[in-house]
Amino acid sequence: MNNSKQFAKMFTAQIKMMFREKQVWFWNIFFPIILMVIFMIIFGGGSSDSFKAKIAVVDPQPNATSGMLLEQLRQIPVLEFEDDAPVSKEIGTEWVEKQDINALIILPESESAATVQLIVNKEDEQGVTTQAVAGVLDKLVQQANLAVAGATETFRMTTESVSSGADDLSYADFLLTGMIGLSVAQGGLFGMVELVDMRRRGLMTRLRMTPANMNLYGMAGMLVRLMLGIIQIVILSLIGVFGFGASLHINVFSLAIALIAGGLVFNAMGYLFSSFSKTIEAYMGMANIASMLMMFLSGVFFPLETLPEWLQPVTQVLPLTYFVDGMRDGLIYASGIASSAFWIGIGIMILWGVVSFLIGSQVYKTKSISATR
Repeated sequence: MNNSKQFAKMFTAQIKMMFREKQVWFWNIFFPIILMVIFMIIFGGGSSDSFKAKIAVVDPQPNATSGMLLEQLRQIPVLEFEDDAPVSKEIGTEWVEKQDINALIILPESESAATVQLIVNKEDEQGVTTQAVAGVLDKLVQQANLAVAGATETFRMTTESVSSGADDLSYADFLLTGMIGLSVAQGGLFGMVELVDMRRRGLMTRLRMTPANMNLYGMAGMLVRLMLGIIQIVILSLIGVFGFGASLHINVFSLAIALIAGGLVFNAMGYLFSSFSKTIEAYMGMANIASMLMMFLSGVFFPLETLPEWLQPVTQVLPLTYFVDGMRDGLIYASGIASSAFWIGIGIMILWGVVSFLIGSQVYKTKSISATR
């Protein structure tokens, strides 16, 4: 039997195995959906219109200054008062400790006092909500200082958001495409566990005793999982658009090239892990380490520029970094294939894939030879 017929039969057999195996559908379809929905809700579910910070106010000795500040605080739409009336410092502090409120604001005790105190919970000290409340209060104090001094506003800051993509892009789109890239990558990294199971049950030994080409078998498995990747992209994109209001601007050519390169790369890495693993636990351990490392260092959830400087070189060698960029090029930026950065990323991914597949094939070949001795 020639290689093309052998490959076709292996591909057909693995598709049948995929449809019969319910765990494959869970880990490759339903789990990525659950994971994406959770992360979209955590990181991208809230907009500036729905943002609220719950606070309480202490007014130790009501006076003209504290009254003026309290009135201005009530006019800030993002601040939600736990109690309409000022509370005591003891009660407010207890609310902060129990995390019933995000912050406690203590107004000046007299008209001549110049301190406005902010009390927050240590666990949330660096949180987004706490930082937002601190920023709002700082701006309020600055405006009050200008009013007391009788100064007029000379400078004013305006903010404008721009993007290399369409004007309707948002953080939800950035996060959605990152999660799609992560899901496809995980499908490849974890998808070759069946090879380990086959070796554990002795099926690999039987397969080696036949004229079957193990390289073709591995490539057929990669192609099947590439098809699963396409299904993942379609389903996750539909959920992102209709469930979270994401805006997609698709470039078919760059999306197809990135998907093929990324899908083959991560399946090749899974193939490599399977070649070294004697048990399913060992395989899952290696796949989990690789997945967790790349998940937080490849720009899935936030831009790479926010990472510490000493970590930047690491991100530049991880294949998921370029796969996520490729997914974003093809799904939201629609920048096309003319970019040199796009092809550099594809080249780095291909290098990862080729090296992983060659090493995995050599390990399988070595084990095959040793098994016949």
